Amino acid sequence: MAWTAEQIQDFLSDNPGTSEALQVVMDASNDGDDEVEWKDVKDEDGMDSGRWGRLIQSEILREQEDGFVVVDPDAVTDALDDDITVASDPVEVDSEGSSWTQRDKLAAVVSVGMMAGYYFNPVRNAVGGTINVIFEPLNAVLPFYAVILAIALLTGLYSTLLQANMVDRSKVKQIQQKMQNITEREQAAKEAGDDEALDRIQDEKMDALGDQGEMMKENFRPMAWIMLLTIPAFLWMYWMILDGHLVAAERSMVLPIFGERNWMEGAVGPMPAWIVWYFLCSMGFTQLIRKTLDLDATPT
Repeated sequence: MAWTAEQIQDFLSDNPGTSEALQVVMDASNDGDDEVEWKDVKDEDGMDSGRWGRLIQSEILREQEDGFVVVDPDAVTDALDDDITVASDPVEVDSEGSSWTQRDKLAAVVSVGMMAGYYFNPVRNAVGGTINVIFEPLNAVLPFYAVILAIALLTGLYSTLLQANMVDRSKVKQIQQKMQNITEREQAAKEAGDDEALDRIQDEKMDALGDQGEMMKENFRPMAWIMLLTIPAFLWMYWMILDGHLVAAERSMVLPIFGERNWMEGAVGPMPAWIVWYFLCSMGFTQLIRKTLDLDATPT
């Protein structure tokens, strides 16, 4: 049987520990130039009778008059050089810092500040009254549940567009590939019992923790702007319902499954009906928008 380096590599991957045994054979046979016998390698670390037998059965080793020879030393050398527990090209990650700008950070700070409106009336009244200039014409021609539906459509649209355009997906993908590469090599090293390779991989794993932090920053960057645009809309809805700006006929609706609920009445546990209605609409519209515009808002 003629072996290629790729076939040998596949064989080594499917037979954990065999790469270490094959390396022992190569060392004992002077890189495949000399014949080797069981007695020459049986006491070496990484070699046992089972691995020796698999090398013979696979015909990587072929019996001769005075011992065994490596059938294709060059292919074996190439395969061992490429073996995941011996050497593996690390995935390079762009070393530039986070892409967060001063405007992104300012948007995040303002968003957090506006969240105080859920607890403090002056903030809620200021934001609600200001945003009412935008939504009042819509509220004048549509029932309130349809206004919430329209807001869900709007927030779903700009959330998807912001995520698709602000996240550096190539950088996130590089980091994901790097972590996957480390995980695969770590698993292979454990199966092979290669403690030296495990130590090297653990060092890489610790270094990669910083890259994971960068990936989280990239994924959260558009959230600052999504919150900046969404929190005022939430505060306006909350202001309309809690402060009595709705007419009596619009203070409740019939929700699917849950039946008729007042807007502040719990629908799913303590979660008010208006929030449940908004999230149902938002999730549906977001999926529809992604499919319609063929946008991928995730890094992979």
